[in-house]
Amino acid sequence: MKLLFIRHGDPNYEKDCLTELGKKEAALLAERMAHTEVTEFFVSPMGRARETAQPTLDKVGRTATMYPWLQEFSNVQIMRPSDTVTPGIAWDWLPADWTKVPDYYDKDKWCDTEIMKQGHAREEYEKVIEGFDKLLGEHGYVRENNYYRAEKPNRDTLAFFCHFGLECVLIGHLIGVSPMVLWHGMCAAPTSITEVNTEERRPGIASFRVSQFGDIHHLQAAGEKPSLHARFCETYDNMDERHD
Repeated sequence: MKLLFIRHGDPNYEKDCLTELGKKEAALLAERMAHTEVTEFFVSPMGRARETAQPTLDKVGRTATMYPWLQEFSNVQIMRPSDTVTPGIAWDWLPADWTKVPDYYDKDKWCDTEIMKQGHAREEYEKVIEGFDKLLGEHGYVRENNYYRAEKPNRDTLAFFCHFGLECVLIGHLIGVSPMVLWHGMCAAPTSITEVNTEERRPGIASFRVSQFGDIHHLQAAGEKPSLHARFCETYDNMDERHD
């Protein structure tokens, strides 16, 4: 089975919708997805994800199933060391802050630090992975310890229109990595596609493996520069790119 995680287009976060650039990105994405065989589509309930999905769904004459657990992982609001007034999202920490806490590298302990407990990260995380594993089970792959039983192995393709933060949570669960490491060590540009495949090297025992992360060749082919949302400045002296 193949899983495609598609990040929403360039966003207006305040209005939870796409910018004009995001709409252009979504149209380019639809051209690419029209040539991709997808068994079933799924979408986050958030506006920016639904607006990204719609051009693809219109082009291929399909609909998508909406799941609340596919919304961005921003329900976890915490006071990061760099936050001084109001709580913020669980990621985008300064490197000097999160890297000094060994538990943030641990796939099981990352959400049990005192800071993450403030935002009820464990409860939110379990809600997300419960919904995700239930869906995978319905499609033939049942979670068992740190791998999956391939009860009905198949070559279906499931496409998820969702969010970078949530995508890292799901992929971290699949491959046994703390999402903190993925949030800070990987970057998926708006409308990028991340592909994850099952590998069944012994009958009935499957694992998931990332074959490509954050692919944007549909933007590159059109000469469209990727949006910097999710990225920070390459060098500190660049005042045109995001520092915090």
